Amino acid sequence: MTNLTGNYQKTNDFNKIALERRSVKVYDPEVKISREEMTEMLAKASRAPSAINMQPWRFLVIDSAEGKEKLAPLASFNQTQVMTSSAIIAVFYDANNSEYMDEIYNKSVELGYMPLDIKDMQLQQARPYYASLTPSALRDINMLDTGLVSMQLMLVARSHGYDTNPMAGYDKERIAEVFGLDKERFQPVMLISIGKASKEGYPSYRLPVDTITTWA
Repeated sequence: MTNLTGNYQKTNDFNKIALERRSVKVYDPEVKISREEMTEMLAKASRAPSAINMQPWRFLVIDSAEGKEKLAPLASFNQTQVMTSSAIIAVFYDANNSEYMDEIYNKSVELGYMPLDIKDMQLQQARPYYASLTPSALRDINMLDTGLVSMQLMLVARSHGYDTNPMAGYDKERIAEVFGLDKERFQPVMLISIGKASKEGYPSYRLPVDTITTWA
């Protein structure tokens, strides 16, 4: 098998990235993405915004044959994407992400991104706020933030010359434990297939701006 990696028609053209993105179902199985390049893309995606910079997203990158064999029974409606893509990224949110609050804010001070007094003030507000959230409210925040990073990941992949497809059709009850994760802590959001299309995705109709927008 030819191991084709990286530097696939990279572009900084925003219109090509945003307007030519398609949901791709069938990929070239010969194309592999190196873990180095995947790490670069995940790092770029992780620049997405999140509530008080808590970054609740967690990624499980399934890029081995063994991993795909484990995933396939859990994604019965998306077998083609699983088996032909370079990788499937299972996106979770970490229900215990507040454990990283000190690290996030302390490193922000250390790197010169935030003054110490601002850090102290924000932590004084953030700790009781997160402690007061109901599980439902915390889920809403984390789902929103993880949706933002997922979209950013798909756009980053496009800038690297790859194609993607977001998927909700999989066994969310079992995926964490099948891959050895704490299912109470790591909550599934979506799967994203990534690779090089062997069959281009179809364009799709979008509602006019006048239909979806109200001006006030």
